[in-house]
Amino acid sequence: MSDLTASVLETKNGFHVDGYEKISYDFTFLDGVFDTKNRQLAECYQRWGRVLAVTDMNVFDMYGEQIEKYFQHYDLELKVHKTKIGEKAKTIPTFLSIVDSMTEFGIYRKEPVLVVGGGLVTDVAGFACAAYRRNTNFIRVPTTVIGLIDASVSIKVAVNYGNYKNRLGAYHAPMHTFLDFTFLRTLPTAQIRNGFAELIKISSCSHLATFDLLDKYCEQLIDTGFGRTDGASDEVRSAADKINREGIHEMLKLETPNLHEIGLDRVIAYGHTWSPLHELVPETPLRHGHAISIDMAYSATLANSRKLLSDEEHKRLLNLFSRAGLSMDHHQFDEEILNKGTQAILKTRDGKLRAAVPNPLGSCTFVNDVGVEELSAALRRHKEIMKEYPRNGEGLEAFVDASDTGYTDNNQPEVEALEAAAEEAGNLNGSMNGDVVHGGHVKKGMNGHAHGINGHADAVKEKLANGSAKGLTNGVNGFTNGAKA
Repeated sequence: MSDLTASVLETKNGFHVDGYEKISYDFTFLDGVFDTKNRQLAECYQRWGRVLAVTDMNVFDMYGEQIEKYFQHYDLELKVHKTKIGEKAKTIPTFLSIVDSMTEFGIYRKEPVLVVGGGLVTDVAGFACAAYRRNTNFIRVPTTVIGLIDASVSIKVAVNYGNYKNRLGAYHAPMHTFLDFTFLRTLPTAQIRNGFAELIKISSCSHLATFDLLDKYCEQLIDTGFGRTDGASDEVRSAADKINREGIHEMLKLETPNLHEIGLDRVIAYGHTWSPLHELVPETPLRHGHAISIDMAYSATLANSRKLLSDEEHKRLLNLFSRAGLSMDHHQFDEEILNKGTQAILKTRDGKLRAAVPNPLGSCTFVNDVGVEELSAALRRHKEIMKEYPRNGEGLEAFVDASDTGYTDNNQPEVEALEAAAEEAGNLNGSMNGDVVHGGHVKKGMNGHAHGINGHADAVKEKLANGSAKGLTNGVNGFTNGAKA
């Protein structure tokens, strides 16, 4: 919610306006947000007597019945807009479909839309709320690691346009964000790993104590959904809670003085210098966490080459990425893409590179005075270093699949088409066929989470979900980038 104060001064040739907008919003840690014993969310809607919820189909398949029972318990009428949102469908047509539901629902100016899902859902639905009557309230319930500890912190909302991430968007704060980490019980391991990258980002540049905990408990955190799955030890659960709370708090402290990104030197932009371009370079996009991990690992090598990061800290950081199964390189991250990414980010950052790098580990420096040859030399060195790591530094389950996009809809022919595409594409750099090596154990088949929802092959590679398999066009059911073909 915002309060606006302003002054208007008459000048010789006109007027001068100074306006100040106070942005105020809340975060509540609440396990079991849709448990009928917890009335906090329902109380936000008592005035209205009804709820318009926007969520993705995967989340609704797993939690829809619980959500419906929750609002029935509090005598609140519920309408659900179920959407398919992935990087390939994070588009204007998807945005407009949410706008249409808001119009059909007859949303009031101050009535909050409920947005339940991962960062992609909250991005697109949040942008719809920002645009609808120029300012419609919303409440966030993030359900993924990235949604909980990264997307929930920012007030940025957006859609992709062309081949560019988040090219169209706004700054629009939610009224309230409920942080319920029990959603991680059913989140696929690939998505846990995906979000782990964001915690490495903030800790390696700003909070060494959190980095130390990630380093100590890496495999256990990923295997147990940050201590939320059955059988997780109290020690791991306690460490996870400390990591999550301190990680969110640190990002809020860094982000809130600069909510509209007026200042362009941003610590939390570590890993976001080249990744906005190369994330979408593969035919099937990289998962966001893997894209920024490649950027972070390369940036660390650049920092090490400049003696900003010691050899010991450089190796420690790379080893943590590797242990987590995160990507540190990709065969399409080459000098051409590096140069294109540099040129693109210079426009975004007002002519300066402003590349955040750890210096030392737990602190941050911004690099500007670096030329094309130095960047290319650092990349060549980085790729040589990657030969010492499994899969030449490429990660596990690095590409988006139907757990990201929601394209499958439990439709067996579509599932088979997606899986056939994955099998046809194979495993890059000699990954094991059919098995996933994770945390020192071999997991057969899928991601191994509740109800089998979101379970997909080891790593969905190129051709998957982009229309290469059996006539699919950026998904299935005739949808092209989120719009009906």
